[in-house]
This record gives sequence, structure tokens and C-alpha cells, in this order.
Amino acid sequence: MYFILIIALLAVLAFWLVLKKKNMDVWFIPYIKQLFNKPKVEGPIHIMFCFVDHFEPQWNNDDIDIERARVDRWCEDYPKMAKQHKDADGFHPKHCFFYPEEEYRFEHLAKLSDICYQGFGEIEIHLHHHDDTAENFTKTIVDFASMLHQDHGALPTHPVTGQVMYAFIHGNWALDNSLPGGVKCGIDNELSLLVETGCYVDMTLPSAPSPAQTKKVNAIYYASGKEGECKSHNTGVDAEVGKEPQGDLMLIQGPLGINLRWRTAKGLPHIENSDIRKVMPPIKSRIDQWVNSHIHVKGKPEWVFIKIHTHGTQECDMDTLLGEHRHNMHSYLESKYNDGDNYVLHYVSAREMYNIAKAAETEKEGNPNEYRDYILAKPPYKKL
Repeated sequence: MYFILIIALLAVLAFWLVLKKKNMDVWFIPYIKQLFNKPKVEGPIHIMFCFVDHFEPQWNNDDIDIERARVDRWCEDYPKMAKQHKDADGFHPKHCFFYPEEEYRFEHLAKLSDICYQGFGEIEIHLHHHDDTAENFTKTIVDFASMLHQDHGALPTHPVTGQVMYAFIHGNWALDNSLPGGVKCGIDNELSLLVETGCYVDMTLPSAPSPAQTKKVNAIYYASGKEGECKSHNTGVDAEVGKEPQGDLMLIQGPLGINLRWRTAKGLPHIENSDIRKVMPPIKSRIDQWVNSHIHVKGKPEWVFIKIHTHGTQECDMDTLLGEHRHNMHSYLESKYNDGDNYVLHYVSAREMYNIAKAAETEKEGNPNEYRDYILAKPPYKKL
């Protein structure tokens, strides 16, 4: 008996060490708990589908011609692909270009603004920084947001204050100084600075297998910055129907979990972390898991939010993101998850996803398509 118990304990320890090696020890238990707490849904499920992109033209190069070729391919091939697909509301897929402040070039943003003007996406803010200060961060973000709005027609304004607003993705996943040693950020209480500078939602997560991954998974929630502390978004309070926000900043996470139907070369289950690239194509079992992750505003399970991400300017992944795999993903979404009876599909931008989440909080009913511009209106963008 004692021998069996010792073997069992050793097996548990070995399993935990494996989880720890892959930084899964942070989120594995909260994920398992969620599996046993799925909500019941009556009526059709409305799916808000958002594709966000850490769009980095200068990735791993210092050649302006390479940058131009990357941006030009997206501006040429994305509209061609997207025109072949529509959601229940007649909208094409909307790609969200989270553009890095430190890689700004007018010509790239002018081209992206043009395809956004055509209705194929929206521009938001991405930032890589290291050993930063609160003062420099604030100036950097405010200046960049102002430039995007004034020069390219990007980013909405607050309907009351007129402040330029933006959605945010932190470079290297290091939101609120969440990497060990404070690398790739440097600012504790970054969440408060984001709110002050006009950030209306953060979409950095999930970040697994990075150690920046939070305990909070598969959620739409609020976190509050804490003076002198980092990774304040590790926990938070769920956005909930009929409840005032319990925190400073809304975070909308993408699906995270274990996919038993999608196997590695060694036959092991894949970690589903919402990342799309050549080695992680958007196959059917992944799409099904995104839906079944059931990310929603608490009390509104019939509105499901799916946010997936990529790094779109890396040549090795462009065929996946702009070619057959992308076509197949949208075709599958439109055939299985847009029948009108069980599911209704809505292609949304980051801004629209936020607006619909806020509408859910304030007890709005009916078709979420009515709330795409609920708080923040669509920016005008500028045509080339």
C-alpha cells in the first residue's frame, strides 16, 4: 500500500515538474477548474471573432525594401482573401494591425490605413520597450496615439472627453513588468498608465508558454494597477452583466488550454494558445476548441468572444495567414458556426469586440451587431 502511494506521489511530482518546465503550472489548475464549470446556453450562440496581429514590418531585419514587401503583400493579398468571406451581418473578416510604436514609418501606416478605410480591419497600438520609465512611457504612447489619429485617421476618440483611445498589446508579452527580472518592460503599475493614456482594453493574453502568462485564463475581466507591484493582471474580477467594472482596465483574453485532438510530432496533446502560424495552422479541432472555451461576459453566455493572434509580417507564416489555411478557417467558421439556428457569426475588430462586451455588461439584448459602435465609434481612416 505504501509503495503504491509513493509511486503515485512520485508520478504527481514528475507531472508537476513537466508542467513547471513549460510554465504551465501557473495556469493549468485554473484551466482544469473551468472545464467543470461550463455555462448552460439557451438559444443561438453569437460568436464574436477577432484576429489581432503583432504587426512588425522590421522583424529581424534592417532593410527598408523587405519592410515594404511585407506590408505590400498584406495590402494586396488580404483584401483579396477577405472579400471571399462574410459573416451573418455581411461584414468581411477584419484584421487588427497592432502596430509597434518603435517601428513607425508613415508610408506603412498610410497603406494600412487605406485597407482599413476599405473596411478590412483597424489599427491599434503595440509596444516593445525595456528599462522604461513612467514618464517616457506616457509621452511615447500619447504622442504615438495622437500621430496615428491625426496623420492616418486611426484610433477612436472618447465621446465625452475627446481623448484618443486605443487597444493595446504589449511586446514580448511583458505587460505590467510581468517577465522575470522585469525585462522587456521596466514599469510597475503599467496598467494605471495605460488607462491614463487612453487604453480602453488590453489584448496581450494569452502569452503561454511565456512566464508572463497569468493565472486568470479564458476570461474577460478587469484588473487594477498596484503602486510598486508588477503583474497586477495575474488575477482580476470578471466583467459581469449588470455590474459596474471592478477594476481599472478591461482585458480580453484569447483561448488557452489543452487540445487532445491536435497532437504534436511525439503524439502529445498541443497547448492551445490562440497563436496562428505555419507550424500552428487554424485547423478544425482548434476552431472547435476556441468556440468551446466559451469566453464571455459573466451572465451572458450566449455571446462568445474569440480572439486569436499572430505575428503577420514573418515570411514563413504569410502563406498560412493569407492563403489556403486562412480560407479554410473562415469557410469552416461560416459553415459550422453561422447556421442562424445554433450559431451566428460576427467578424469584429478589437474596438467592436470591446464595445459589444460593454453592451453585454449593461444588459443589452438581441443581436450584438447593433453594438459594434456602442461606446467608441469607428475611426474615419484615410484613403491613399
